[in-house]
Amino acid sequence: MNRAAETYVKLVLAVGQHDADYVDAYYGPPEWRAEAEAHKRPLSEIRAEAETLIAGISAHAPGPKEGDELDRLRHAYLLRQLQSMVARIDLVSGKKMTFDQESKALYDAVAPTYGAAHFQEILDRLDKKVPGEGTLPERVEKFRQRFVIPREKLDAVFNAAVAECRRRTAQHIELPAGESFVVEYVTNKSWSGYNWYKGGFHSLIQVNTDLPIFIDRAVDLACHEGYPGHHVYNALLEQKLGRGRGWPEFSVYPLFSPQSLIAEGTANFGIDVAFPGAERTTFERDRLYPLAGLDPATAQSYAEVRDLLQHLGYAGNEAARGFLDGKISRQDAEAWLVRYGLMSPERAAQRVRFIEQYRSYVINYNLGQDLVREYIEKRGGTADHPQQRWDEFAKLISSPRLPSGLR
Repeated sequence: MNRAAETYVKLVLAVGQHDADYVDAYYGPPEWRAEAEAHKRPLSEIRAEAETLIAGISAHAPGPKEGDELDRLRHAYLLRQLQSMVARIDLVSGKKMTFDQESKALYDAVAPTYGAAHFQEILDRLDKKVPGEGTLPERVEKFRQRFVIPREKLDAVFNAAVAECRRRTAQHIELPAGESFVVEYVTNKSWSGYNWYKGGFHSLIQVNTDLPIFIDRAVDLACHEGYPGHHVYNALLEQKLGRGRGWPEFSVYPLFSPQSLIAEGTANFGIDVAFPGAERTTFERDRLYPLAGLDPATAQSYAEVRDLLQHLGYAGNEAARGFLDGKISRQDAEAWLVRYGLMSPERAAQRVRFIEQYRSYVINYNLGQDLVREYIEKRGGTADHPQQRWDEFAKLISSPRLPSGLR
C-alpha cells in the first residue's frame, strides 16, 4: 500500500499544478514537489494513472476482518480520495455537474435541501428576539454591530481565546511536543479564517479583517482553525499516521476531497466539545468581553441570538445550490443570504465570492458538523458525557475515516 500511497501523493501534487487551490498542505519529500513543478503533466495523463491506481487498489480490498481497523479504513480512504481526484480533474477540465452531484463526487456526501419555510420558522423566532424598526436583517445587523471587536483589541482577544481553547484541548488530547502556530491578519479574502498547515506540527493561521469581526468569532476561529480544530487534526494525522505508521498519504491534503468534510466537520463540532453547554458564554462574558471593551452584561442576550443564527447555516447551501446550478443569479444569491441567512449585504457578497471559488465545499461546514456530531453521540459522546465525547473526537481526528463511514 505504501507504493500506491506514494503514487497518490505525487498525483495530488501533479493536479495542484493545474488547480491552484487543490493542494491545501504538503510536507512530504521536497523533491516530489520539485518534480511536479518541473514537469507539469497533462490532466488526461494524471487522470489515466489515477484510474489505474483505483483499479489496483480495488482489486486488493481487504476482507471485513482482515488487518486492523485502521488498515481497512486506510484502504477505503485511499480509494475514495482517488475517486474524488478523478472527479475534480473532470470539473477542472470542464465537465458539468449539479451541486449535489459535485458534492457527492468530491466529498462523499450530499446535503439535505431546505425550502424557505424551514428558515422562516427560525426567522420568526429571531424576530421576537430582536425587536425594533426596519427589516429583520437590518435589525439583526444593527444588533450585532454592538458586539464588534475593535481592531486595536483584536489580537489580545484572539490570543486569549486561543490560549483557552488550547488549555481545554490539552486536558483531553496529548498534543505533539513542540506543536505551535502563528497568526496573521490579512485582507481581500473570500474566507474569514484559514489554517495553512506547514508540517512538523506547525501551522499558519490567517484571520481576514475585511469585515467587522464579532465577539463570538474569537472562540469560533480559535477552536476551528486551532484547538481542537484544523491545527490539531493535521498535527495528529501527521504524528500518528504519517510518522507513526509511515503512511505517505498523510503528507498531503487535497482540499477538494472527502477529507475536507471530516476536517471542517470536526473543526466546527470541536467548538461544542471544547465549550459544552453554557461554558462558552461564561468564558466570553468573563474574559473576552472585558478585553474587547464590551459590556459583559449583554453576553447572554448575544449568545441567544448567535445560537439561533447558527440554525440558518444551511441557507448558504441553498444559495450555493441555486447559484451553481444556474437557477438564480449572483444578485439573487446575495439577496437570499441577506433574507434567509441574515447576512449584511457586504457579508453576503463575500460569501458568494467564496461559493464561486470553492463551490460545493460549503456543505463541509454544516453537514460535516452534523454528521460528526451524530457519529460521536452514537458512540456515547453526548453532552452529558464530556470525557467520552473527547475520547471519540480524538479517535476520529486521528483516523482516515470517510464521510460515508460516519453514517
